[in-house]
Amino acid sequence: MSADPPAYLLSLQNNIRARPIPWDGAVRAGHISEAHLAKIRSADKVRKEQRRRVVEEDLPGFRALLLGGSDNNEKSVLVSAKKRPDVVQYMLVLTGDLIDGKPQLAHILLEHPTPYDTFLQFFSKTSNADDPIPLLATAVLTSLLSIALSSAASSTTTRPSQEQIEKTLPKMYAYLANLARSTDGGLQDIGVQEYSALLRNTRSRELFWEHREDTVKPMIDILRSAAGVEKNGLGNGNGEDGASTLWSGAAGSSSSSATVRSVTDVGIAGGVGLQLLYHVLLVLWQLSFEGSLVGEGLEREYEIIALYSTLLRLSPKEKTTRLLLSTLTNLLGASGNRSTLLPIATVARLPSVLQNLRGRHYTDPDLLEDLNGLDDLLSEYTRTQTTFDEYAAEVRAGHLRWSPPHRNPSFWHENARRIIEENQNELPKKLAEILGKSWEADKQVLAVACNDVGCLVKEVPEMRARLEKLGLKARVMALMAERDDGVRWESLRALGEWLRYHFD
Repeated sequence: MSADPPAYLLSLQNNIRARPIPWDGAVRAGHISEAHLAKIRSADKVRKEQRRRVVEEDLPGFRALLLGGSDNNEKSVLVSAKKRPDVVQYMLVLTGDLIDGKPQLAHILLEHPTPYDTFLQFFSKTSNADDPIPLLATAVLTSLLSIALSSAASSTTTRPSQEQIEKTLPKMYAYLANLARSTDGGLQDIGVQEYSALLRNTRSRELFWEHREDTVKPMIDILRSAAGVEKNGLGNGNGEDGASTLWSGAAGSSSSSATVRSVTDVGIAGGVGLQLLYHVLLVLWQLSFEGSLVGEGLEREYEIIALYSTLLRLSPKEKTTRLLLSTLTNLLGASGNRSTLLPIATVARLPSVLQNLRGRHYTDPDLLEDLNGLDDLLSEYTRTQTTFDEYAAEVRAGHLRWSPPHRNPSFWHENARRIIEENQNELPKKLAEILGKSWEADKQVLAVACNDVGCLVKEVPEMRARLEKLGLKARVMALMAERDDGVRWESLRALGEWLRYHFD
């Protein structure tokens, strides 16, 4: 992540710092107190060293200024001035400056009984994503939460209770989701970078995953845009449309140097800039530290492996390629994921993508280590796999294509019975699930599935009643009215196998 704050936020803060504030008028109107003003003037518009010294000499006083007294007898200036947006904005920027100048102030603020509530109040004031007050409040709150999460293992620092943190994080995630979903790249980058700042420990990452509709899904949408995939496919619960483009990209040609060169300056696709892309990949890399928890869900809900395979082909910079490879390493190598995710990685043609990456002459040692590790992991897996394993992995992945087994009579003769019987009809049930979708953007999936059903009936006719109970015959018959010629032909062939035995 960049060392500097997002450019949008930095510009906003600089603009507010330069504004004159009629402090005396705010006192006369009762929006702030004389004590507030005296404390503000002691640290505002002074040299950094003087500000640091002033804050250091009265840390409790500045905590009372910003958060109010611990006994609630003294109001925070942010509460007193709530009717003055100019004062609130200025004080939020000054709060960030005070913490940056004297980091110990953050720890003192965290000793307050309710250190987050003062800033959380600003989140519910508007639904406008570019409202400056919530933007500024979330920047301060992110700093405080980041410090609290980072010091969670420390026994020498007084911190808010874990209960307070867990109550606050979902509200933060929900607000940041509005930024991440924005069509403004500057707002998106603020949301994504602040997500990253909060993923400091296992519990914050677990909560991030629990609230994935507000956290992970906006990240995936940005990556799908970068990969040139429609947003209405992956992760929408039906696995269609955009997924077809993604799988055809992952399974197709591994790369084109011209494609990579053409995107180095403007991002990859969908208006996604390289900095935003990098920050999104960084967030998902941090999440992948919990690979055993999130790996299968990321694949099931978002088809992460095919998405990352596509992005690897397009990645224009070593730093983005490094994050892609490292995330895949964490997910594929996590305990419990190998048996479920490695087959899908093979179907998504990840091994061929990795082979192509070797021709790009990378120099980053971490990137090369992950590239070699992934290559070894997948090579070891593929050496032990049979043709049946490859077919089963493709069906489980849910996206069929005309791979060799589908048109191989010997394969069906040898494996049809096993396909039906193994794991309590697992694969025929999956075929029924695949046939139950419309696949508007990739009708070939339906044609392949009809072919497979016909082959099963042909090779194991005595089990056709079992297949019919799963709804396969009814769905094949319905597809005879499909507009696509290939689907109609394959459904007719499959139904022909059933009818052959019906007349016999």
